[in-house]
Amino acid sequence: MKLVVVSAGLSSPSSTRLLADRLAASAAGRLRQAGATAEIEVEVVELRDLALDIAKHLVTGFPPPALGAALGAVADADGLIAVTPVFNASYSGLFKSFFDLVDPDALTGTPVLLAATGGTARHSLVLDHALRPLFAHLRAPTVPTAVYAASEDWGSRGPGADGHADGLAARIDRAAGELAGLMAARPGMGTAGAGRDNGIPDVVPFEQQLARLGG
Repeated sequence: MKLVVVSAGLSSPSSTRLLADRLAASAAGRLRQAGATAEIEVEVVELRDLALDIAKHLVTGFPPPALGAALGAVADADGLIAVTPVFNASYSGLFKSFFDLVDPDALTGTPVLLAATGGTARHSLVLDHALRPLFAHLRAPTVPTAVYAASEDWGSRGPGADGHADGLAARIDRAAGELAGLMAARPGMGTAGAGRDNGIPDVVPFEQQLARLGG
């Protein structure tokens, strides 16, 4: 079972990478809690290290080896966590450029957890007005809870900066649980804990939801 994390932070260290790592750790933990029978592999794609390769691919049409490996990892993922900093009320150019290079069919049916970081809670709507449409275009189902972390969220145990009654840690755990539920429900992703109360919400696979709409 492969979980791929795409982080578009530009600095090192960055709050974007920190959020990505916390989401990945929580999702992996929820999968183990569900009794995942397969080994859980977590792979992080740090776009900062691929910036030059992304530019070369955009102008030549050929991916350098490191970028090709990253694109292949995304295509092979059983679940994806995508985290971007917010620039000018939208995702970063580096983030968008990378996903412009992802094969249009590579993420079809792959569950995705969306997250973003920014200096102020005023930009939290980027999750719904920019990120969700992008992954809808790629036909990737996104989990209901997206996570936005403003500067004031870090270290706070109270209500989140975006107005949620629960803090950042609780939102990370809820979103990770939703992603784990979708990953566990995918064909071939059996869990030893199927049928028992394991704390992961029951999620109807995306294909079944489409079939019901068609019927």
